[in-house]
Amino acid sequence: MSNDEDSWGRLLQLHTRVEQELAKALQRKHGIGLSEYRALGKLAAAPKGELRMQELAEAVGLNQSSVSRMVARLEERGLSVRDLCEDDRRGVYSVITEAGRARHAEVETTYRTTLTAALDKAGADPALAAAIASVRTA
Repeated sequence: MSNDEDSWGRLLQLHTRVEQELAKALQRKHGIGLSEYRALGKLAAAPKGELRMQELAEAVGLNQSSVSRMVARLEERGLSVRDLCEDDRRGVYSVITEAGRARHAEVETTYRTTLTAALDKAGADPALAAAIASVRTA
């Protein structure tokens, strides 16, 4: 195995561990998925609180059909709404609601606390220590 392959493998291992910890904590404590939380964060940070569906898909790393299902779940909970683009009726936006902003803010502390704890835990593994150091100094 090359050095690049070995390094990449450790990075993937770190990513998997941290993502699993985040997903479990958000689901257990708040009943929200990790992608849903991230989507709300991207929408909250966007101008006017809205993104085209394709932009949202790219921002959270999902394909078009997965982001459509995720947005449907957010809409069912009143956390976002869909809106047609005025300039191009084929374009559809996802728009965060005030309830969505409040939900994101409510979950944010759990996300941050869990992220720090997951990185600390992974950092105890000597094979991942360099990757953790790299992430934390970037």
